[in-house]
Amino acid sequence: MRFAHVLRAGSAGLSIIVCTTLAHGQPGQSGSAGLAAEIELLKRQLAEQRALLDQMRRQLAEQQRILAGTPATQERLAAQRGTGPAGGAAAAAARMGEPAGTPAGSTDAAQAGAQSGAQAAASAGAGPDAAASVPGLPQPVAQASGQGAGQGQAQGPAGGGAGAGGVPGGNQPAVGQAPQRDGRPPEVAPLFEAPGVLTPKGRYVLEPSYQFGYSSSNRVVLVGYTIIPALLIGLVDVREVKRNTMTAALAGRYGLSRRTELEVRVPYVYRSDSTVSREIFTGSAVENVFSTSGRGVGDVELALRHQLNDGGADKPYYVAGLRVKTRTGRDPFEVVTDCAGRCVGPNATGTGLPLDLPTGSGFYSVQPSVTWLFPSDPAILFGSVSYLRNVKRSNVRRVILNGEFEDLGTLKPGDVFGFNFGMGLALNEKASLSLGYSHDSMGRTKQNGVPVPGSVRTQLGTLLMGFSYRFNEQRSLNVSVGAGLTRDTPDVTLSVRFPMSF
Repeated sequence: MRFAHVLRAGSAGLSIIVCTTLAHGQPGQSGSAGLAAEIELLKRQLAEQRALLDQMRRQLAEQQRILAGTPATQERLAAQRGTGPAGGAAAAAARMGEPAGTPAGSTDAAQAGAQSGAQAAASAGAGPDAAASVPGLPQPVAQASGQGAGQGQAQGPAGGGAGAGGVPGGNQPAVGQAPQRDGRPPEVAPLFEAPGVLTPKGRYVLEPSYQFGYSSSNRVVLVGYTIIPALLIGLVDVREVKRNTMTAALAGRYGLSRRTELEVRVPYVYRSDSTVSREIFTGSAVENVFSTSGRGVGDVELALRHQLNDGGADKPYYVAGLRVKTRTGRDPFEVVTDCAGRCVGPNATGTGLPLDLPTGSGFYSVQPSVTWLFPSDPAILFGSVSYLRNVKRSNVRRVILNGEFEDLGTLKPGDVFGFNFGMGLALNEKASLSLGYSHDSMGRTKQNGVPVPGSVRTQLGTLLMGFSYRFNEQRSLNVSVGAGLTRDTPDVTLSVRFPMSF
């Protein structure tokens, strides 16, 4: 006698068919005991299948919870699968060259039921481990069902939050899954002094850099009166100043935590100025050239930066910074000025220019700032706002010729309000290009609480273009070029950086 026992478990379509054969003419206790043992075995298998279905339901609920918070992810996932979430099983079966709905009464009913359950889990967004753990499922089908889940993970928010950690099982990413991010802002070709990407915790970065700047200005002073437009009675002072500044610096950054880094920057400055003038009381055809230079350690800077939020695919990243500039460089009041007496007033004699050029500003300054980065595929938008506060100095004296000093009293340089913005675009996995604009508004300098005569608010505007090439995970090269858009801005600046991560 032959009995067929069919047990079905849940809505996934899993079924087990067991055939039991009892020999004719051998009824009795031994046959009943064997049938009971087989029934107990089927019950245990049914309990295992139910536990498996419960695990798949929990994973499905977790994926639905994650996808519910990211509607854009659902749309991209549906577009990648081609037929939407409902057609995930059909897409997986199509990749294997099999029909989407294999009948439950095929030759191997257990394998068909396992395939349909795995395909249903893949179409609903279950993880690859759930498909791979179904008994009797061939390995290629498990990989196909896991690929759909990997594509869904690749579209999750940048930063590797719940979307990256919602699928259990292993450290290796699924097929087609994007590398998980650690919540830091995306990298762009740097244009400005402050970097956008912070140093990871426990790591440090050494960044040697070189910057060249060139500027020129012309000044024409006419003191007199005209009889006719072509005839001037009086004095003419024409000056043309050309400045070259080269700064080699070494910056070191250390990651204090996942969101905080500390930076120290030590510059070495070389400057050279050439002044071509047709001075007062000389013939108009006579030109004098006054050249001077200076070199030495500049003003050391300390900076602290902290990332305020995690950001994401549709959320900006915010980084707060605080920079402190010291007075380690040679300030303008320590160099000797070309004056035999006072450099201001009616008794001024000499050119009034320094015989050596300073390498520092001569003032302490503090600069808070806020930087933002907004990923907008395929570009990254970024910018910052800053305010530079200069600390005033009292009892300032300037050195002039013959070892004499000139008292200047209390000096307070004008504060600087600045902002910048730009756009970064990745050309490939190693190269990126950035375009940006930087603007600084510098206030008037005050002496003893009164604005210095001739001091006005100065506007500095620079158009910047940068290029970055990443050799590997630890080395990259950054080059930027700036063009001055206002008369007080350097005509051209060239910066080269070579950050090295350890």
